[in-house]
Amino acid sequence: MTIEADRAVNRTGVYLAVLQLVFTLGWTTYLIYLPKLCAEVGIAPTTVILILMLDQGIFTITDTAMGMAADRISLLIGRLGVFVGVLAAISCAAFVALPYVAGSGPGAKAWLMALIVIWAITSSALRAPPLTLLGKYRAQPSVPFLAALAMLGYGIAGAVSPYLAVVLRNQDARLPFVLSGAVLLLTAVAFSGIERRVAEEAQPERLAPPAKRLGAVPMFLIASMVLLSLGYQLHFNINSVPFYLHFAKPDSLQWLMPVFWIGFNIAMFPASIVVKHRGGLIVMGAAGLLGAFAIVGAEIAGSLNALIVAQFMAGAAWGCMLMSAVSAALAIGETGAEGKVTGLVFSALALATFARMAAVAGGLQKIPDYAPLVHWAPVACWSVAGAGLLVIAASRLQRGVKNA
Repeated sequence: MTIEADRAVNRTGVYLAVLQLVFTLGWTTYLIYLPKLCAEVGIAPTTVILILMLDQGIFTITDTAMGMAADRISLLIGRLGVFVGVLAAISCAAFVALPYVAGSGPGAKAWLMALIVIWAITSSALRAPPLTLLGKYRAQPSVPFLAALAMLGYGIAGAVSPYLAVVLRNQDARLPFVLSGAVLLLTAVAFSGIERRVAEEAQPERLAPPAKRLGAVPMFLIASMVLLSLGYQLHFNINSVPFYLHFAKPDSLQWLMPVFWIGFNIAMFPASIVVKHRGGLIVMGAAGLLGAFAIVGAEIAGSLNALIVAQFMAGAAWGCMLMSAVSAALAIGETGAEGKVTGLVFSALALATFARMAAVAGGLQKIPDYAPLVHWAPVACWSVAGAGLLVIAASRLQRGVKNA
């Protein structure tokens, strides 16, 4: 690969990283202000978690639907950029309107809910469809590194979210929503130009791969991704704060919670080299098992330093899992179904988030009989899925040796 080609590949990854960063920060802004917006229109605080569950339920369906639409639309170069740009404009308009409609008072309750639904549906166009560029137009060996770059934006957003929550806590919602929506729209509109440039630089044989039905391996990948995502959701969003509060004060959490995401961001790039040579399934499996050991370390940590190390390792494992999942999805879908399989990965993430929110809404972690289950479920999820993925990867490798 020439130096110019390397630069073109890197530009694609950086763009996707920025898109994921801006999108995830917008989602964080929404999470921070949603209780306040609901209060302004007279929606009870206990209903907020149900609205968030509705969002995740929508994502579970629309992420796959958008990925499938991307596969069809991308057959004509330039159409995918238009598709993403139009839906991004609708999404950003609904997003920016949220605080203004909420400010109208209780009479705007139905309008607020309608805008939330519109925003949730259309925002799915900013997840799987842009990532299909990697599978359709980039040489396969470069995909793991590009997937790591793309997920870097997600990881950076996770790291800065605690600070963002502190900064925005007492601010008026309108300016953050306008800024987030405007930056996201500009980033999404640039996608059309990115798509055309990447398509022009692509290897001709990769422009129109023949489509065929997906086999059992993609379904096993998605099922494993649901388990891995559920393990992440329970560990990071439910268990991590109590772990830290054993050794630190609440005002230290904004400095401690990003440790997980630092590990996430650092580990993806060396892991992408392994994925390039050995495939995504085997790295997902190994990371699942190593992550399970890291969570056990967090559970039994006897000091803050030991807990920090365990959380760093758990974050590193999750980064390897997510990057490998995207790489594996694009590789498995390299038959014209890149968007569909990648969309299924994001749907798995949304489904796991929905399950975690349902557990929180039901107060599962506060029920003495179920508290140990919530604590140890992440270990079970990561170890079972990790072991299963390694078995599948070994089976595929053995089959490949026999065929050779």
